[in-house]
Formats: sequence, C-alpha cells, structure tokens
Amino acid sequence: MSATGTTTAARPAPAGQGRRLRAAVVGVGRMGRHHARVYAQMDGTDLVGVVDNNAERAETLAEQFKCRALHDVRQLLEAGVDVVSIAVPTSHHRAMAEPLLKAGVACLIEKPLAGDVAEAEAIKRAADASGAVLMVGHIERFNPIMRALRRETSGGQEIVPRFIEVSRVSPMTFRSVDTSVVMDMMIHDLDVVIMLMGGREPDEIQASGVAVITEHEDICNARLTWRLPTGVCVANITCSRLALKTERITRITGENAYVKIDYGAKTGTVIRRLANEVQMKEVRELLRQGADLTNLKWHELVNIEELQVDEGEPIVMEIQAFLDAVRTGRRPEVDASAGLANVRTAERIIEISRRERERHQV
Repeated sequence: MSATGTTTAARPAPAGQGRRLRAAVVGVGRMGRHHARVYAQMDGTDLVGVVDNNAERAETLAEQFKCRALHDVRQLLEAGVDVVSIAVPTSHHRAMAEPLLKAGVACLIEKPLAGDVAEAEAIKRAADASGAVLMVGHIERFNPIMRALRRETSGGQEIVPRFIEVSRVSPMTFRSVDTSVVMDMMIHDLDVVIMLMGGREPDEIQASGVAVITEHEDICNARLTWRLPTGVCVANITCSRLALKTERITRITGENAYVKIDYGAKTGTVIRRLANEVQMKEVRELLRQGADLTNLKWHELVNIEELQVDEGEPIVMEIQAFLDAVRTGRRPEVDASAGLANVRTAERIIEISRRERERHQV
C-alpha cells in the first residue's frame, strides 16, 4: 500500500548497471538544455531526443547533441525512452509526466513537482500506479556546499536544529512571473528545511507576502514551527525577487552546533558546541566571578571548521542520483512524497499570506 492508502504497482525491474539508458528531455529552455547536455555527455546514457514547443530551439539542440527533435511525448514513447527529464513550465508538468509515468518511463521533474497540491498528487498517483521512478529536481540538495554539510554531519555528528534562518533574494529576472516567489524561489529552501526535519511538514505556519510588480507575491516571509520529540524548531525564511543584490544564505542554530551556508559563494562554516566546551566553561566561570571580559575577542575563543567543498556540478550530480535510482531500484534522493510535501507547504504559505492581506485590506 502507498502512503495514501492506495495499492501501489510493483516497480519496474531496475535497468541494471551495465545497460545504456535511452534518455530524452521535454522542454529545452534555460534548465532543460543543461539536462540535454549532461545526458549527451554522460557515460551510460544515449540522448535519444528533445521536445520543445519552440521548433527552432529543439532543432538547434538536437543538432548540437546529435539526437532527434521530436514533437511530443507520444513520439518519445515510440522511440523507446527509459528516462526523461521534464523541464517545461510548472503548469504543464502533469500533462507531460502522466503518459510517461503510466508507460513505466522514469521521470526527473524540475522543481516544483507541480503548481498546486491537486496536480502534485495526480503526478504521484501515476508514479505509484505504474511503479515508475519519479524524482523531483530540487537542485540545492546537490549544491557542493550541501553535499559538504551532509558529509560533515554523517557518522553520528548530526546537528539538532533549533532555529533556522534563510535569506534568498535576487533582482527581478522577469522569469516565472506567473507564480508566487514562494513557488519560484522559496521552494528550494522549503525542500532543505523539511529534509532537515526528517521529511516532516511544519506544524504551524505564519506568513506575510507582498505583490509589487506581478499579481503574485514578489516578497514573502514565512515562519515555520515544528514541535518534535527532540524539541521545538523554528525556521524563518525570507525570499524576494526584487532585491538589488543576490544572496542565498542559510544559518542553522542547533542544540549542538551552529552552521552557516552560503550557496552562492559555495562556502560554509561549522562551530560545534562540544569542540568549544572547555573555552565556554572557562568564560562562564569568569563571568560568575564578575571578571571584565570586554577586551576578550570572541572569534578567537571558538573553533571554526570550514566545510570542505568539492567541485561537482550540481546538475550532473542530480542526474547521476536519478539514474542510480533507475538502475538500482533504490528510492530517489527527492521522491514524489518529498516533492508533494514541499508543494503542500508552499501552498499553505501562499494561502496564509493572502488571507492575512485580505483580512487587513480596507
């Protein structure tokens, strides 16, 4: 049985490590062209074709990567594809994904899984029914700095979050203006914080958003609260597509450590409580004694670890993880349940934000 209580079809047999996979991309715009490049260059995959409503763009990419420019998903199925990346506008995800999933074709769908919960649930049902691999392209999970953090916290060094502060802002690009900044930008951080919470959605949400240029929220702040057996954790997330600079920073204050992640600069630092316990004990004792510590340099008291970042390209690492799930039958890194949780949380934030605006309008 699936999480929704419906019967789940047996998953198609894994493709195996030795067989080459026939790949395709639906939508070869800003992100899709990178998917096509990776499939064309990656060992173990053959790029069969690309589909795009812009015929000239599809022909150009097909010529560049020596594959076919196809007109629709039906032609992909006739070509016998094994795996497909879907990078069309979010409003078309369901229409593109359902026939592929029903035919047992593994799909990597660019974030978000869908534009609303109903569409996301429909896509998930199609994958559950056929057993086809479905992964959602939340690429920040594959950012080198996130990979470094996960290495740092493996082997019993987990961080227990108490407060998470996120700032993701950038100038207006006039892309994705048909949706809220929550679905466009904040969805990245919702995926990360929900992952840090073990996949659990927040128990409480407060949100405030403002529509300035578009008809949707261009700026939004959300305060998410989890009430866990380990204690309360609060995440404060601010996103804006009307900033004068680009910033993507996450700070995690935990019971046993503090972490700062700069996605753009690909840098991160960790300060562990245990590593600094001796110094902190000495400082606390001096404070109890009434000592004057105003000349003490705080940064010299703490042991700061720099995260060791690799050079792997996020889109390559993401597609490798997707193909590994297809070949081995393992659960994808970001499966349909995770993608649905992200969309459901984003939709709650948008609804609360709009309800608050309407309540205070005169």
